[in-house]
Amino acid sequence: MTTDQLFLISLLGILVAFFVWERWRYDLVALAGLLIATLLGFVPTDEAFLGFGHPAVVTVAAVLIISRGLSNAGAVEFLAHYIKGMTSSPTLHVIGLSTVGGLLSTIMNNVGALALLMPVAIQSSLDAKRSPAVVLMPLAFGTILGGMATLIGTPPNIIIANYRAEITGQPFGMFDFSPVGGVVAVAGIIFVALIGWHLIPMARRSKNAPQDLFHLQEYLTEVKVPEGSKAIGQSLSQLESATEDSDALIIGLIRGEHSIRGAAWREEIQVGDVLVLEAGPQGLNKFVSALGLELTGTQSKDEVEELETKKPTGTPDEILLEAVVPPDRSWLVGRLAGTLKLRSRFGVSLLGVSRQGTPYRGRLKEFRFKAGDVLLLQGDKEQVFEVIGSLGCLPLAERGIKLGKSGQALLAGGLFGVALVSALTGLVSLPIALMGAALGMVLLTVVSPRDVYQVIDWPVLVLLGAMIPLGRALEQSGATTVLAQYLVDVTTGYSPILLLGLIMVFTMLLSDVMNNAATAVVMAPFSFAVAQSLGLNADPFLMAVAIGASCAFLTPIGHQNNLLVMGPGGYRFGDYWRMGLPLEILILAVSLPLLVIFWPLTG
Repeated sequence: MTTDQLFLISLLGILVAFFVWERWRYDLVALAGLLIATLLGFVPTDEAFLGFGHPAVVTVAAVLIISRGLSNAGAVEFLAHYIKGMTSSPTLHVIGLSTVGGLLSTIMNNVGALALLMPVAIQSSLDAKRSPAVVLMPLAFGTILGGMATLIGTPPNIIIANYRAEITGQPFGMFDFSPVGGVVAVAGIIFVALIGWHLIPMARRSKNAPQDLFHLQEYLTEVKVPEGSKAIGQSLSQLESATEDSDALIIGLIRGEHSIRGAAWREEIQVGDVLVLEAGPQGLNKFVSALGLELTGTQSKDEVEELETKKPTGTPDEILLEAVVPPDRSWLVGRLAGTLKLRSRFGVSLLGVSRQGTPYRGRLKEFRFKAGDVLLLQGDKEQVFEVIGSLGCLPLAERGIKLGKSGQALLAGGLFGVALVSALTGLVSLPIALMGAALGMVLLTVVSPRDVYQVIDWPVLVLLGAMIPLGRALEQSGATTVLAQYLVDVTTGYSPILLLGLIMVFTMLLSDVMNNAATAVVMAPFSFAVAQSLGLNADPFLMAVAIGASCAFLTPIGHQNNLLVMGPGGYRFGDYWRMGLPLEILILAVSLPLLVIFWPLTG
């Protein structure tokens, strides 16, 4: 092994270690690795940033824009709404959600499919008096499985298809993944619906998340303003500043028969007013003592919402709404709650946060956000949804079916269909066709220019743009060939199918601890080198990597969808492998024979 090969393999190992550690974002880690390799001469300077213009990067961006267009036009919300009629039993409920999620993931990004269906899953569960934990993990797994069936369903498929184009001149087509990936998806969804959801711990299935994430009824308290109180004449914002150390949060003001909750933070306090607080016992005592207030009782969440019916005409429609912090897309990650100042900026209150199903009861302003955290917000309905969007979070409740402008659903579907037909007939390449459809949706106002920049998963694009030149450098140095030959030598005398299975298993394990797109970039050249060393057809090995890279079912960190449902479902880190491990074994058993049938090892 040469010095160059040793360095590049070591650099790759270090990058993988940092991906797993998650101390820094994976896009920054990948970019740092690219710069190091470039500065030391292992990647030519004029090729360092060619990865950002790679067809795989362009295709991923276009698919994300098209997914938003289909969602904005109401082309998929209408379908998702019918799931509410399939809740008579847990099994039927899981089948409905997982199947629709899988189908949507074949034509749109699987993260987008989950974001669309998660509010439907939660609301339909609450309506059926069933814990959302029963359906959220199966839904996440179903959307991941559905992405395996087509080229555009998941980034690993796009990466593998474009890698094949580089080495053979011909990429995998839109439906080349379907014979194996489609069968695997169907088998996986059947397993999840009939057996898998039973493997979720009973402690989660019996918990009414997300309502149980906060237990607000234990902390919402009414205090009355008597004569002589120091609060008289002060505004709500002044009270908050004066009693900051008490950790009591004012979430509403009741005057007479009317609640003016969240709508008048400059209103001066009068004798007889009632303040609604969110506070623990110690914070409540501090607040009451400091201002000379009187305790009048506590409220349940239902009672708080019932007060909204007493508001005068014209008062904004206020709600309590949960939202989840997605990985990499929200600028909240790493920030302190105290720096948001949502009430002064937007008139929206952050009432509480929860992590991995456990409510946070410390000082809220000192809470540092992580991906998967659940926020509880209170304020005007439209304003809350707008704030959730500006924070880069995903709401856990529906806004209602969006039918869009007349004909928009047909228009969006038509643009998408034309793009696919153009690519399948060879009229234009798939990246050009999809980007053309994305541009058409923007020009025809199906997707706003602002949406374009919000929906694109920039960390994934940076990751791909940085990792592609590194993967190319590994190939050109011969490092992948050396590693592949070592694996071939170790398994001499065994069936090539064993090697195929080993590559898939290793890809699965890697995808469980690092981003699946990075896994595909790393494993594609290695699998090709193994096939070359054996003198076999590379296609089944590349397909094995595509399937393995999408099998991130053992941990919540392996795929964005797993992490997104962790907080709302109240899951723990160790809950995923219970359903994920038998699912991955099933996928391995189903896919290996199908691979050698549809993609023969020789020929």
